[in-house]
Amino acid sequence: MTQVEIVLANTGERMLIDQGTPLAQLAEEYVKRKTQEDGKAPWPVLGALVNNTVKPLQYRIYNPKTIQLLDITNRQGFRMYRNALQMMLYKAVRDCYPQARMSIDHSLQNGFYCRIEGELPPNDEVCRTVRERMIALQEADMPFVAKTMLLTDAKELIRPLNMPKTFYILEHLKQLYIEMNFLGDTVHKINGKLAPSTGCLTTWDFRQYGDDGYMLQCADPEHPDKLSLYTETPKLFSIFREHYHWTELMHMETISDYNRIVFNGGGQDLILLAEALHEKKYAEIADQVRQSGAKMVLLAGPSSSGKTTSCRRLSVQLSVLGYNVNQLSLDDYFLGRERTPKLPNGEYDFESIDALDIPLLNDHLNRLFRGEEVQIPTFDFKKGEPYFGGKTLKLGPRSLLVVEGIHALNPKLTAEIEDGLKFKVYVSALTQISIDDQNIIHGTDNRLVRRIVRDNNFRGWNAYETLRRWPEVVRGERKHIFPYQENANVMFNSALLYELGVLKRYAEPLMKQVPEDSEEYSIARQLLDFSELLLPIDDKFIPYNSIMREFLGGSAFEY
Repeated sequence: MTQVEIVLANTGERMLIDQGTPLAQLAEEYVKRKTQEDGKAPWPVLGALVNNTVKPLQYRIYNPKTIQLLDITNRQGFRMYRNALQMMLYKAVRDCYPQARMSIDHSLQNGFYCRIEGELPPNDEVCRTVRERMIALQEADMPFVAKTMLLTDAKELIRPLNMPKTFYILEHLKQLYIEMNFLGDTVHKINGKLAPSTGCLTTWDFRQYGDDGYMLQCADPEHPDKLSLYTETPKLFSIFREHYHWTELMHMETISDYNRIVFNGGGQDLILLAEALHEKKYAEIADQVRQSGAKMVLLAGPSSSGKTTSCRRLSVQLSVLGYNVNQLSLDDYFLGRERTPKLPNGEYDFESIDALDIPLLNDHLNRLFRGEEVQIPTFDFKKGEPYFGGKTLKLGPRSLLVVEGIHALNPKLTAEIEDGLKFKVYVSALTQISIDDQNIIHGTDNRLVRRIVRDNNFRGWNAYETLRRWPEVVRGERKHIFPYQENANVMFNSALLYELGVLKRYAEPLMKQVPEDSEEYSIARQLLDFSELLLPIDDKFIPYNSIMREFLGGSAFEY
């Protein structure tokens, strides 16, 4: 039999294998060898990067390839696990309640908020029944099967299954073949590759959540034998629910709804409507600040959430209420290099709150609130040192400070300031539309697409550079931002219903340039998978004060 050479990236070795060998065989041999070497079995292999493209274990090798086997601790492997878990839930619901409609609305801390609607028993009985069926499916170790078929055949499979959102997407695809996913006799189109079988899904939970929903909780990718740690986030959840009800009223819950509106010429109206909603929210937050009697607004949020524009627009609304708004930059309170904390690898940890001169900041804030004039430092990023260049600040009776930064909601930052003087705002792009009932667009992916466009426009970075840095950005958010989000007095969802259709025109050419020989290529392909489902929208109708201008350019604000 003809043999081909592969490179197994997990070990760095080259080896000859028979042409047509499935990835499952390589995975089995790898697990057996690792078990012998380490004395314990590694986590199950869920799939592989084949020339940096995600493939399921049923994929066969016919030509020389570089292969990296993936388990749940790898971000691509975790996505495969997560996709498979969603498919298993979908089958369990269809098996138990064939006429019900299940939808996965959004993600919550390595889990998913779901709804099951129809003529059903009480929620506790539904939850128990579905959970028992999921356990049975897991114990049966049923294979997930991906089949490539004619698009026309896929549509005929979906047509009788009461899946109008998915059918509409398939109906508007411009391709000949499509990959569909099967679990037993259940079929769906999952946006991504799946783990090999239900037996791999050993750690999960399904429980009631809220008054009318359910939580599908995932494993912790860093500790796969344990559920992800979960803390209640009622404020964040309320924002998701508010926007879900709004999109439901607008009949725009999924990409198929969005495409229908754009296809029928409603793109401009969609932009005007989304921007009006933002303006209304900024005005409402400004009113809440006034009613609170606060002297300082602290605003935080993850990367590419639109914090800077939100500061500017909120300041405008506060000015309308008669405030003299002053903005204070936390960047000017960085410590000098010799006092900056370091990471274990010896590099400076600029993301740490301890990289800021917290005592000086609190001293300045207290003096400002007492009516004193304060000399404000300026940080020289080239020299790595702060200096005092004559910049001063004094607050009057109608003055209000607005402070924006990743640590703004961390109590340690302003520990010496009376709580009654502070009003805290959390900003994030919580994507409002899904691909269809079972496939969501993660807010992290939404923000990543924003950042790809912004970095290219304003930093001269290509998509590869942005993707390469992104994992470190996300780790910093999990450590420094997300743990404090519930400290906010108010949360603002900066996502816009139309934005992915606008960003598509700019992001797709950039993502297609990501080198195939880089690991980032697989992430670029995943982003392209959902971007290609969207109809584009012209950005000429986007106002100059929109959050989108922070990423596209042409803003009325200076950054």
